[in-house]
Amino acid sequence: MPVLTGAQRPAANCHHRRHTLNAHRSLVESIGVGVQNVLEWTVARLSRHGDPHIYDTRLFPWAAEVEREWPLIRKELDVVMTFRDQMPSFQDILKEVGAIQSDNNWKTFFLAGIGMDCAENRKRCPETVRLLGKMPGLTTAFFSILSPGKHIPAHRGAWNGILRFHLGLMVPQPHERVKIRIGNDYYSWREGEALIFDDTFNHEVWNDTEGYRVVLFVDFARPLWPPFHWLNEQFINLGALAPFLREAGEKQKRWQDAFWKTQP
Repeated sequence: MPVLTGAQRPAANCHHRRHTLNAHRSLVESIGVGVQNVLEWTVARLSRHGDPHIYDTRLFPWAAEVEREWPLIRKELDVVMTFRDQMPSFQDILKEVGAIQSDNNWKTFFLAGIGMDCAENRKRCPETVRLLGKMPGLTTAFFSILSPGKHIPAHRGAWNGILRFHLGLMVPQPHERVKIRIGNDYYSWREGEALIFDDTFNHEVWNDTEGYRVVLFVDFARPLWPPFHWLNEQFINLGALAPFLREAGEKQKRWQDAFWKTQP
């Protein structure tokens, strides 16, 4: 289980799914948020494992399998990190991330995504790809690389029908200064340790060290009771039709093809 702390608790209670972005909304947008709130309330009550903000990883047996073989992922990451400077920043792939990042200190190396072609990247990380295959309902996977001193401000995810998995791969010291706040709890990554959480709860990230923090970042379908689990997966798969995800897939493919053409 991850070690959590309530130290440095934020002044306001963030232990909820507050929409922190775009606070000034039109009437239509406000109605949309209201509908989303009802849908997320329903998903929370159909969840096989309740509605915590942070999950006991033992509920997901595949997490321990991935943890056991994490050195194989780290070995492939070490090669990938040699061209970190040429990697796209997250907002270069998914422009919506520009709402929480305007610098180049959050880099990505995609291995999977709805509607994405990551074939060339995947060829360079065969063991990582094999381990990703153990994760039911996987929708997104990439190496998430934070530069020294990077802060990601408070935000929330788009849909609680998805859960997030982080596997610590490169955690600089002191690790207590490399942390994420999820709701009112703080967690510091450790190499080889998994964290599973619901990213629709308000969260925030810091790397207050002089080193790079890298996690294997995976989104997967939240386990629901049947037949709602199947319905959730179908809804998630419809995301491939969303214009912003199609655009992200095209940007990822352009970077991938251009980059690997220059490599021996």
